Amino acid sequence: MNIFQILAICGMLSPVVYTAMWIICGSLQSDYSHIRDDISSLFAVGAPNRRLSQSFIIVNSVLSFVFFIGLHEGINDGGGSIVGPILFLISSILGILIALFFPLDVRGEIKTYKGKMHIILVVVMGLLTIAGMVALWIRLQFVAIWSDFAIFSLISAIISLIGVIISGIFAAGKYRGIIERIMVTPYQLYYFILALMVFLTN
Repeated sequence: MNIFQILAICGMLSPVVYTAMWIICGSLQSDYSHIRDDISSLFAVGAPNRRLSQSFIIVNSVLSFVFFIGLHEGINDGGGSIVGPILFLISSILGILIALFFPLDVRGEIKTYKGKMHIILVVVMGLLTIAGMVALWIRLQFVAIWSDFAIFSLISAIISLIGVIISGIFAAGKYRGIIERIMVTPYQLYYFILALMVFLTN
């Protein structure tokens, strides 16, 4: 097993850890609803299992960061643009900053500077990832072994952007929890498939 395969395993584990976080931590909180409540509320100020949820998010983001460090070289297409991997790397750094320094306010509300920054950074993360998906589509569409993934990358970008818009529309609704979970699924699936491709092609 080479270094790129090891990094790819980190990349595949990242979405697994993220999904496990909201399933496990949400189940531990008796008054938490996966239908009604957003994922960020699990590590908001004063949340019952905040430290545990925060730890999951940090591990998830660090695993992503480690994977994205080697992504440019791990995509063995002859050395294309580094833009996509850099955008993903910045997004993972923002994830670590959010978990450590910018939680939502008590009960998941948005009142303080940190609470507002949480929302801003989450949106920026999402948009950076979508831009990274598009960048990889441009980079890989003419690379034989990666061409199918390039199409998947473009489709994922479109679906993710639609998800961001829908999630924003229903951000204050009583179904925001389930909508957010549906919205983040294309991102998590994308990360896993990207890491799997790096593993298989190295």
